[in-house]
Amino acid sequence: MNAEGMLMRAGEVLSERGESYDSGEERSMEKIVDVFNALTGADLTERDGWLFMQVLKLVRLTTAEGFHRDSYEDNVAYAALMAESAAKNKND
Repeated sequence: MNAEGMLMRAGEVLSERGESYDSGEERSMEKIVDVFNALTGADLTERDGWLFMQVLKLVRLTTAEGFHRDSYEDNVAYAALMAESAAKNKND
């Protein structure tokens, strides 16, 4: 798969996950960090949540054997969601 194909597939993954979990979009991170912050007293932003998910995928990609296409697709999607969040909240 080339880079353009990976980008397109990441967009498809966002749509698929959104239909399964979030009323048509993958946009649950704001709610997730709100709950996490309430439980822990932390002060994570939505952007921090997407960064956390990218780190999770990067750790998995660097510790697992073999090629795990789904983790690469997720990582690309999380990067796009993080950029969207930063632009929306002006917290780049």
